[in-house]
Amino acid sequence: MGVQRRKISVKELEIGMFVADLDRPWHETPFPIQGFYIRNQKEVDELIRHCRHVHVDVAEKRESRAAESTGTTARRDGGDGKVIKLPAVKVRNPHHYETTRPLRKEIRNVQPVLDNVEKALGRVNEMLAAGHNEVDVEEVSSVARTMAESVARNPDALLWLSRVQSRDDYTYRHSLNISIWALLLGRQLGLDPDVLHKLSMGALLSHIGTARLPEGMQIAESELTTEQWQTYSRYPEIGARLAAASGLPRVVVNVIRYHRERHNGTGFPQRVNGEHIPLLAKLVGLVDYYEYLIEPRERRSQLTPAQAVSRLFECRNSQFQEDLVEQFIQAVGVYPTGTIVELATREVAVVVSHTPKRRLWPSVMVLTDTDKKPLQQGHIVDLAKQNEEAADANARIVDCKPFGYGGIDPSQYEVTGAAARQRSRWSLKGLFS
Repeated sequence: MGVQRRKISVKELEIGMFVADLDRPWHETPFPIQGFYIRNQKEVDELIRHCRHVHVDVAEKRESRAAESTGTTARRDGGDGKVIKLPAVKVRNPHHYETTRPLRKEIRNVQPVLDNVEKALGRVNEMLAAGHNEVDVEEVSSVARTMAESVARNPDALLWLSRVQSRDDYTYRHSLNISIWALLLGRQLGLDPDVLHKLSMGALLSHIGTARLPEGMQIAESELTTEQWQTYSRYPEIGARLAAASGLPRVVVNVIRYHRERHNGTGFPQRVNGEHIPLLAKLVGLVDYYEYLIEPRERRSQLTPAQAVSRLFECRNSQFQEDLVEQFIQAVGVYPTGTIVELATREVAVVVSHTPKRRLWPSVMVLTDTDKKPLQQGHIVDLAKQNEEAADANARIVDCKPFGYGGIDPSQYEVTGAAARQRSRWSLKGLFS
């Protein structure tokens, strides 16, 4: 599924459409957030009052190949359009987070965390492979706390590192990334720092049950036979029992047990519905699905982040609770940090950071010239600043690319306060030596 941008009259607007751009500057309108889904008739009326036409993103019809992938669709999406509406999540005394450390400084501070996460999860898997029913998760707890503290200080640093630093082990990379996405969503909701720590632990360990599955099941879910699927779908419960035996808090155990359940009861293993799924498990389930869309085990079904956001919006009130989907989009934007994009100038760039109120105008690091030839030295462009101060029509994103597009490797470039320059060592580790 792709996304097309169309220019339409405001009289054609309908509730549920995603408004990507207006025919006038955003700051001249009452809409505080650039790019939003229309949720009610009042917003339609406001758009009619201020604009003559708008640009909307609409999902393309799925190709026949996608339709043939019924295994993945049914198993990941639930395969049931039943709608359930619940009141929006209300966090009591939400914690207000401010960015307290610049991106460059926070990157240097947490760069070793990625290696520590890999080592911690590696030791857990080694113990499970050796037949232990109880595992030492102290290391996982420690790195989860470090990750939560980092995201609280700056929501972009860990996400940048995880998106640009390649890893070979799919299960490890998936667990790391969903932990970071979950922390960003938890931060957006204002969860207490201690709750963020438990959320991070639950996400990191959410797939430990797969270590006890028979050989041959470490493949894409769509490739599993019906018989294999019956065994595979027990991994959340297996993981929860291992976590409980290891002395983990019940809230973490429940993340592992319920993260594959779905809002409308079409998940597994227990097929419970929205109000019976613990909140932290809902968050991990949502980001687990998002990460699967943008970084699947089988690359042929990979979506861009913008396409994945559109897919999530389709799943609101069916697979996932509507307000949590909207909060996640608010937290990460349509173009999250680390996303490869093409600008109106035909240059290719990578998103470095973004402002929640200007989600379609992030700060980007330009990596190629207009002919797609890699630059020897990257440079940072603040699209929001250029649009608001210079009214530059070319300072905008026209396309979102899958990670790895054109062989472009953002890890070759160093993020600095105002520019980015290429180092002779083609590794992130060279940037911090």
